[in-house]
Amino acid sequence: MTLRVLGVDPGLTRCGIGVVDVEKNRRATMVAFGVVGTSPEESLDQRLLVIATSIDEWLDLYEPHVLAVERVFSQLNVSTVMGVAQASGVVIAAAARRGIPVALHTPSEVKAAVTGSGTSNKDAVTKLVTKILRLDAPPRPADAADALALAITHAWRAGSGAAVATTGPGSQSLTPAQRAWAEAEAKARRAR
Repeated sequence: MTLRVLGVDPGLTRCGIGVVDVEKNRRATMVAFGVVGTSPEESLDQRLLVIATSIDEWLDLYEPHVLAVERVFSQLNVSTVMGVAQASGVVIAAAARRGIPVALHTPSEVKAAVTGSGTSNKDAVTKLVTKILRLDAPPRPADAADALALAITHAWRAGSGAAVATTGPGSQSLTPAQRAWAEAEAKARRAR
């Protein structure tokens, strides 16, 4: 069975959205991607309504099995964190209304999954998303690439059935990317 994941890189100004189909053998295929943009000059309620309406349209059109959303993390700019959290809430509620499961992934989990390093930059993520999805050109803007990376990360994680062990029997057969991913997942669980 092919797993369809809608990934969302939440934000008030730019909300990245990407849909990926992933087969059991981990082969990922891009279905669609885009960015929902809102203007800071608009009122908060109107900005959230634009995001909610767009997410509803994407969920209805692509019918994903699961939604993968970037987990909000603390930054120095509190207003940015609040906007991301508000956009995330709208997206999560839209999925909940349809009974679609939602998974949250940290930025370091996503980076580790697609690049092998939890500290990779956006350019590295975009480059590897382009390669993994066999695209002719990188998805732009970076918010769309990040949404696709979230979808890939979740599908690969769900396809494994469980977290990959970093120590013990069988850990020697892990690739460096799998080890980095498992370490990022373990670190994210400890931080909760």
